[in-house]
Amino acid sequence: MDQAATSFDATTTLLLNVAGRKGYDVLPPQVLHATKLRLLDALTCAIAAYDHPTSVLARKSAERASASAPATVWGSPIKTTPEAAAFANGVMTRLLDISDTFLGKSRGHPSDMISGLVAVAESARCDGKALLEAMVLAYDVYCSFADAIDINTKGWDQPVYGILGCVMGVGRLLKLDRAQLGNAIALALGPNMTLAQARRGHLSNWKGCAGANASRNAVFAAMLAQDGFTGPSAVFEGEGGLWEIIGHHDWPIPEGRYWICETHIKGLPVCYHGQSAVYAALALRDRVKLDDIEEIQVGAYAAAVNMMGKDANRWAPTTHETADHSMPFCVVSVLRDGEFNAQTFSQARLHDPLMLKLMAKVKVAEDAKHNAVYPQAAPGRVRVRLTGGAVLDHEVIYPKGHAKNPMSDSEVVAKFNNMTAARLSSAKRTQVFDLIDNFETASDVSKLLGLLAG
Repeated sequence: MDQAATSFDATTTLLLNVAGRKGYDVLPPQVLHATKLRLLDALTCAIAAYDHPTSVLARKSAERASASAPATVWGSPIKTTPEAAAFANGVMTRLLDISDTFLGKSRGHPSDMISGLVAVAESARCDGKALLEAMVLAYDVYCSFADAIDINTKGWDQPVYGILGCVMGVGRLLKLDRAQLGNAIALALGPNMTLAQARRGHLSNWKGCAGANASRNAVFAAMLAQDGFTGPSAVFEGEGGLWEIIGHHDWPIPEGRYWICETHIKGLPVCYHGQSAVYAALALRDRVKLDDIEEIQVGAYAAAVNMMGKDANRWAPTTHETADHSMPFCVVSVLRDGEFNAQTFSQARLHDPLMLKLMAKVKVAEDAKHNAVYPQAAPGRVRVRLTGGAVLDHEVIYPKGHAKNPMSDSEVVAKFNNMTAARLSSAKRTQVFDLIDNFETASDVSKLLGLLAG
């Protein structure tokens, strides 16, 4: 089929029109700055997770592939296909659950897309400006989709947002024409709907890999379209299309709104819905003796309760993936230790009798006041009742890193330095920061990736 002769449905046409907006030259300085911070933050999360067993598995998978125009697995000498690099680097970015978050009608981690965008930018020899503008476009699509349409309650997982955002950004990097990009969107969405079961009940290591897989599939879809493959022309509006499955929805993507600035950078390696409660527990920690705890009450909005305090396994997590999505485990951990460290999610800690005893004292319940302000805020409250009758209480409305309580530049850099110091020397960390800070002058992204090798 001649790609140029293809007529796409209304929603695909909307996305094609959006793709023509927001070239680098019209991006405001504050948007470019926010984009650089999120690039730095994604690399921080990935390098910090380099030695995680699942990262090792992802690199092993990437090593099996080769390409004439390769991409790098971050922190390593491995050169592989762009889609394999997108997966391996995306896995590392998400594993420690400290990458950025967006909250709308639904929610997710838009930095899952960065691994795919960087892989294609490297393979295609794109410059720094091209990567920055592709990130802005990808975030616009991801976040506006999650803000307008809740696919999670329909049984689908957040990578559906990611694959559409990523394929749009990759299409920009590959300079796909309108017909090619329309087909790339169809080839990304049609074959790659993902089930929400990956984030329910007992959590496997796929919880941290699903977003990376979406980026891999987005890269593959865009490259197929570049080579001339076509996809279904009515992937949204047609019979058997997305709207028939989940119901038709309006999806406004207003011009002049830069969604990347509305995402939240994480300060703690736990599910975003637990950030405020954990910060609240941390504020109480110095006033609480563990032996004196009678009961711990955690108040939160409905999404937080459903994600972190609904299933019985949240009171007896057996994997890191379940523990960092367990409100009882995360609150008790910070009351016990005052921090999260390398031992927090170890198997020894997961089976520690003291942890199990304290978690049994935790009750998690919806708070109507919190429901009323979510998702504009992400509140959490911890109330500790002591054996002597005293009650200690603390509430956090906007956790540190929230767009309404943002981390300062120095705090984002401190996160980078603290989390990557085990693999990158001080000199290399300074070079990485300086290069990203002036990324618009970078002729390609390969120098940045070379600096990540430990």
